[in-house]
Amino acid sequence: MKSGGNTTRFAGNLGAVNLDVRSITAADWSLLRDVSVRALADSPDAFRTTLAEARAFTENVWRQRAEGSALVLVVLEDGRAVAMGGVFTPPDSAVAEIWGMWTAPEARGRGCGGGLLADLVNWCRDRDLGVRLQVTEDNQAARRLYVAHGFQPTGVREPLREGSELRVEEMQLVE
Repeated sequence: MKSGGNTTRFAGNLGAVNLDVRSITAADWSLLRDVSVRALADSPDAFRTTLAEARAFTENVWRQRAEGSALVLVVLEDGRAVAMGGVFTPPDSAVAEIWGMWTAPEARGRGCGGGLLADLVNWCRDRDLGVRLQVTEDNQAARRLYVAHGFQPTGVREPLREGSELRVEEMQLVE
Protein backbone atom coordinates (compact mmCIF):
# COMPACT_ATOMS: atom_id res chain seq x y z
CA MET A 1 0.00 0.00 0.00
CA LYS A 2 1.15 3.51 -0.77
CA SER A 3 0.52 6.48 1.43
CA GLY A 4 -0.28 9.97 0.22
CA GLY A 5 0.25 13.07 2.33
CA ASN A 6 1.61 12.07 5.71
CA THR A 7 3.16 8.66 6.12
CA THR A 8 1.07 6.02 7.76
CA ARG A 9 2.20 3.17 9.95
CA PHE A 10 -0.57 0.83 8.92
CA ALA A 11 0.56 0.60 5.31
CA GLY A 12 2.17 -2.79 5.87
CA ASN A 13 -0.64 -4.25 7.96
CA LEU A 14 -3.21 -4.97 5.25
CA GLY A 15 -1.30 -6.99 2.70
CA ALA A 16 -3.44 -5.56 -0.11
CA VAL A 17 -1.64 -4.18 -3.12
CA ASN A 18 -4.16 -1.61 -4.31
CA LEU A 19 -4.76 0.32 -1.09
CA ASP A 20 -3.57 3.84 -0.49
CA VAL A 21 -3.92 5.86 2.73
CA ARG A 22 -4.28 9.56 2.11
CA SER A 23 -3.97 12.34 4.65
CA ILE A 24 -6.64 14.81 3.54
CA THR A 25 -5.64 18.35 2.60
CA ALA A 26 -7.67 21.29 1.30
CA ALA A 27 -7.08 20.04 -2.24
CA ASP A 28 -8.91 16.82 -1.27
CA TRP A 29 -12.12 18.55 -0.14
CA SER A 30 -14.28 16.74 -2.72
CA LEU A 31 -12.88 13.35 -1.65
CA LEU A 32 -13.72 14.17 1.97
CA ARG A 33 -17.21 15.25 0.92
CA ASP A 34 -17.81 12.12 -1.14
CA VAL A 35 -16.62 9.64 1.49
CA SER A 36 -18.48 11.50 4.25
CA VAL A 37 -21.74 11.48 2.30
CA ARG A 38 -21.25 7.79 1.49
CA ALA A 39 -20.60 7.02 5.18
CA LEU A 40 -23.68 8.96 6.26
CA ALA A 41 -25.85 7.18 3.69
CA ASP A 42 -24.57 3.79 4.89
CA SER A 43 -24.47 4.44 8.65
CA PRO A 44 -26.62 7.47 9.53
CA ASP A 45 -26.76 6.55 13.21
CA ALA A 46 -22.99 6.61 13.63
CA PHE A 47 -22.43 10.34 13.10
CA ARG A 48 -23.53 13.62 14.65
CA THR A 49 -23.96 15.24 11.25
CA THR A 50 -26.97 14.10 9.26
CA LEU A 51 -26.91 13.15 5.58
CA ALA A 52 -29.13 16.14 4.76
CA GLU A 53 -26.75 18.51 6.57
CA ALA A 54 -23.71 17.08 4.80
CA ARG A 55 -25.37 17.33 1.39
CA ALA A 56 -26.22 20.97 2.11
CA PHE A 57 -22.65 21.96 3.03
CA THR A 58 -21.06 24.29 0.50
CA GLU A 59 -17.69 23.71 -1.12
CA ASN A 60 -16.28 26.32 1.27
CA VAL A 61 -17.47 24.32 4.31
CA TRP A 62 -15.88 21.14 2.94
CA ARG A 63 -12.63 22.99 2.23
CA GLN A 64 -12.57 24.30 5.82
CA ARG A 65 -13.15 20.79 7.16
CA ALA A 66 -10.37 19.42 4.95
CA GLU A 67 -7.79 22.05 5.87
CA GLY A 68 -8.59 22.40 9.57
CA SER A 69 -6.24 21.48 12.38
CA ALA A 70 -7.54 17.91 12.45
CA LEU A 71 -5.91 14.92 10.80
CA VAL A 72 -8.27 13.07 8.45
CA LEU A 73 -7.19 9.81 6.82
CA VAL A 74 -8.96 8.10 3.93
CA VAL A 75 -8.22 4.61 2.63
CA LEU A 76 -8.52 4.33 -1.14
CA GLU A 77 -8.88 1.02 -2.94
CA ASP A 78 -8.22 1.34 -6.65
CA GLY A 79 -8.88 5.07 -6.24
CA ARG A 80 -12.23 4.71 -4.43
CA ALA A 81 -12.60 5.70 -0.77
CA VAL A 82 -13.42 2.64 1.36
CA ALA A 83 -12.64 3.90 4.87
CA MET A 84 -12.06 7.10 6.82
CA GLY A 85 -11.26 8.38 10.27
CA GLY A 86 -10.05 11.58 11.84
CA VAL A 87 -8.66 13.09 15.02
CA PHE A 88 -8.63 16.61 16.42
CA THR A 89 -7.48 18.20 19.63
CA PRO A 90 -9.76 20.76 21.25
CA PRO A 91 -7.99 24.01 22.19
CA ASP A 92 -6.00 23.81 25.42
CA SER A 93 -6.66 20.08 25.76
CA ALA A 94 -4.24 17.23 26.43
CA VAL A 95 -6.79 14.76 25.04
CA ALA A 96 -7.52 14.26 21.35
CA GLU A 97 -10.87 13.11 19.96
CA ILE A 98 -11.07 10.43 17.27
CA TRP A 99 -14.10 10.95 15.04
CA GLY A 100 -15.65 9.87 11.76
CA MET A 101 -14.54 6.24 11.78
CA TRP A 102 -16.23 4.34 8.96
CA THR A 103 -15.48 1.43 6.62
CA ALA A 104 -17.47 0.67 3.47
CA PRO A 105 -19.44 -2.60 3.58
CA GLU A 106 -17.30 -4.16 0.84
CA ALA A 107 -14.10 -3.43 2.79
CA ARG A 108 -15.22 -4.54 6.26
CA GLY A 109 -13.29 -7.32 7.93
CA ARG A 110 -10.09 -6.55 6.03
CA GLY A 111 -8.33 -4.42 8.64
CA CYS A 112 -9.00 -0.95 7.25
CA GLY A 113 -10.73 0.31 10.41
CA GLY A 114 -8.13 -1.18 12.70
CA GLY A 115 -5.30 0.22 10.61
CA LEU A 116 -6.80 3.70 10.56
CA LEU A 117 -7.47 3.58 14.28
CA ALA A 118 -3.87 2.52 14.97
CA ASP A 119 -2.55 5.37 12.80
CA LEU A 120 -4.77 7.92 14.54
CA VAL A 121 -3.76 6.65 17.99
CA ASN A 122 -0.08 6.76 16.98
CA TRP A 123 -0.53 10.36 15.78
CA CYS A 124 -1.86 11.18 19.26
CA ARG A 125 0.95 9.29 21.02
CA ASP A 126 3.55 11.16 18.95
CA ARG A 127 2.10 14.35 20.46
CA ASP A 128 1.78 12.97 24.03
CA LEU A 129 -2.01 13.27 23.89
CA GLY A 130 -4.61 11.13 25.58
CA VAL A 131 -7.26 9.71 23.25
CA ARG A 132 -11.05 9.58 23.45
CA LEU A 133 -13.82 8.70 21.04
CA GLN A 134 -17.56 8.17 21.06
CA VAL A 135 -19.49 5.18 19.77
CA THR A 136 -23.23 4.75 19.28
CA GLU A 137 -24.40 2.44 22.05
CA ASP A 138 -25.74 -0.26 19.71
CA ASN A 139 -22.75 -0.31 17.34
CA GLN A 140 -21.21 -3.54 18.62
CA ALA A 141 -18.77 -4.00 15.71
CA ALA A 142 -17.19 -0.60 16.35
CA ARG A 143 -17.19 -1.20 20.10
CA ARG A 144 -15.31 -4.51 19.62
CA LEU A 145 -12.74 -2.75 17.42
CA TYR A 146 -12.18 -0.03 19.99
CA VAL A 147 -11.90 -2.44 22.92
CA ALA A 148 -9.43 -4.57 20.93
CA HIS A 149 -7.28 -1.43 20.54
CA GLY A 150 -7.29 -0.60 24.25
CA PHE A 151 -10.31 1.70 24.62
CA GLN A 152 -12.57 1.37 27.65
CA PRO A 153 -15.92 3.03 28.42
CA THR A 154 -15.71 6.09 30.66
CA GLY A 155 -19.37 5.93 31.72
CA VAL A 156 -20.18 9.22 29.96
CA ARG A 157 -23.21 8.97 27.67
CA GLU A 158 -25.09 11.64 25.74
CA PRO A 159 -27.55 11.92 22.85
CA LEU A 160 -26.04 11.35 19.39
CA ARG A 161 -27.42 14.71 18.31
CA GLU A 162 -29.92 17.19 19.72
CA GLY A 163 -33.37 15.64 19.92
CA SER A 164 -32.13 12.11 19.16
CA GLU A 165 -33.09 9.11 21.23
CA LEU A 166 -29.88 7.43 20.10
CA ARG A 167 -27.04 7.75 22.57
CA VAL A 168 -23.28 7.65 22.26
CA GLU A 169 -20.88 6.39 24.86
CA GLU A 170 -17.47 7.91 25.42
CA MET A 171 -14.47 5.58 25.41
CA GLN A 172 -10.90 6.42 26.40
CA LEU A 173 -7.64 4.75 25.46
CA VAL A 174 -6.21 3.01 28.53
CA GLU A 175 -2.50 2.32 28.44
